[in-house]
Amino acid sequence: MSFPYKEWNSYTLFFSAEYSQDYLKKCYRKLNLEQPDLKSFENCYPFMYYLEHGKLYYEQAEKSPLAIQPILLFYGLVHLIKACILTVEPDYPETTSVLAHGVSTRKRKKQQYSFTDDEVKFQKNGLFSLMAEKMFHMKQLEGEKATMGDVMVQIPELSVIYAALRGKQNFEALQTEQDSVYSLPMSILDHFHMTENRFKEFFQQKTSIPLSFNDENDGSIKFEANLDEVAEPIPLKFNLEEQQYVLPLNKGELFLYPELLLHYLLLYNLGMIARYETEWWSELIKMMPNEDYPLIQTFLQSTIKKGPYLIYQYLTHK
Repeated sequence: MSFPYKEWNSYTLFFSAEYSQDYLKKCYRKLNLEQPDLKSFENCYPFMYYLEHGKLYYEQAEKSPLAIQPILLFYGLVHLIKACILTVEPDYPETTSVLAHGVSTRKRKKQQYSFTDDEVKFQKNGLFSLMAEKMFHMKQLEGEKATMGDVMVQIPELSVIYAALRGKQNFEALQTEQDSVYSLPMSILDHFHMTENRFKEFFQQKTSIPLSFNDENDGSIKFEANLDEVAEPIPLKFNLEEQQYVLPLNKGELFLYPELLLHYLLLYNLGMIARYETEWWSELIKMMPNEDYPLIQTFLQSTIKKGPYLIYQYLTHK
């Protein structure tokens, strides 16, 4: 059901009650849910309105000054995520607890505050944990934390700015050899501190798709896989700006996190800052004192395009 992605034009089909109802019915039948016909009839308009509302927020964000972009983008993403949740949870929202954000930030230090060092904590209830569980089958995240720096190094569109600021490579691009055949340079083994066999074993254990390695000895690691078969072939990510698949070189806690969760965490925290830390936020935008500004600005520019892309991939690979 996946078509070439044409930004918001790709969503046009979903803005038809007949199409959306049929789409939801197929989703519910695939999950063997009760009363798929009735549930899809009840949910087709909420589903469309979530998508439409999300689209409006993103379109306004694109025209808005950077100072309020995070707030608009966060609520835009929240609405798109709610549409996705309706495809797997027809009774959403069942309780008020699922309406919370699902993450919290610590009280900010006024002196020497750095966004990349700031962290968010995952809560038991709320949209973040619900999305992780219902959309990505991830459980028991309560109490875990993530620093904004750790999240940012997992966003492929920030790789160029990171390389310029810190001289550090965060991703290795896959080379396309032929249809469904890709290669990675042997230098990848140094990044992961592994032998070739250990790396292949590690990659096969972690990947969300079937793949087979080619034993040709030509100075690269070749494998065959249908990367377009799933919304996101974790741990691989898709760099939308460069139009290529990449492998993260930082195999920390967030190595296997779907990118939608990462965008949610960053936009949540930036949205909170833009609303409640006005002094620091205004100084950052006007004075541009450190690396925070170029990283945040680059992220906001990329997430305007990437958020809707990730949601569309999720919806069309069900």
